[in-house]
Amino acid sequence: MSDEAVHRCGHVAIVGRPSVGKSTLVNALVGERISITSRKAQTTRHRIVGVLTEPGVQFVFVDTPGFQTRHGSPLNARLNRAVREALADVDVVVWTVDAARVNEADRRVLALVPAGKPVIAALNKVDLVADKGALLPRIAEIATLREFAAVVPLSAERGTQLDALKGEIAKLLPDGPPVYGPEDLTDRDERFLAAEYVREQIFRRLGDEVPYRTTVGIESFEHEGDARRIHAVVWVDRPGQRAILLGQGGETMKTIATDARKSMVRLFGGRVHLEVWVRVKKGWADDDAALAKLGF
Repeated sequence: MSDEAVHRCGHVAIVGRPSVGKSTLVNALVGERISITSRKAQTTRHRIVGVLTEPGVQFVFVDTPGFQTRHGSPLNARLNRAVREALADVDVVVWTVDAARVNEADRRVLALVPAGKPVIAALNKVDLVADKGALLPRIAEIATLREFAAVVPLSAERGTQLDALKGEIAKLLPDGPPVYGPEDLTDRDERFLAAEYVREQIFRRLGDEVPYRTTVGIESFEHEGDARRIHAVVWVDRPGQRAILLGQGGETMKTIATDARKSMVRLFGGRVHLEVWVRVKKGWADDDAALAKLGF
């Protein structure tokens, strides 16, 4: 078989501590916003697959929650388990760090990668490093932590060096046929993505406490021709959080719903009618039964 006839396909875990830009990197690689993003740590709560199909190769990127080392709640325990499971199942690991600093939390994530698993170090956010000369000693420091298949400085936000990263990943993928269709972008359905887009706007628009005490469920999702009619529920932990989410005269939630609907229209390619309610479910984030029911 000639080299031209070889097709590669494999799963690639994008891992790292919170706030290093994992979801932004997955979105940039896939070319669509299949993972939600915000400036807050741990916006991602679910393992999400993003698919990129190119001539001769299919990348199946696995976006994971940021590995949490500080807080041991039942929710964080489930998120950390998702990271461990992803590392066990994939062909290649992209360990993502902030190019400006590598700390103990980064090293703990790297320590989770099984021995013998190919690892690429992705130094993200190089566009924010004022002194580019500082990158060389940082790369040298990283190289002492493990035998890496490659070290790639990049900017997911600006799309810098993404082709270089894909090239290094492709070298490590096993030979095999594609597992997704050429038009597939993710393994998640529209119902899941609708809930995530609502949650994204909550993270982007509210303060530090409330987003972490909320989750979003879809009560109904109906197709009417090329349109979608979606009823979503935002669950909060306390009545005071509900008041913050609603805002004066319901204006905050109206803005959240409007921006979430715009994101859905762009991705789904049709009209969207979205209604959102806010309800209280005390202690949901600390209740294993509630977490399982909510999809964690």
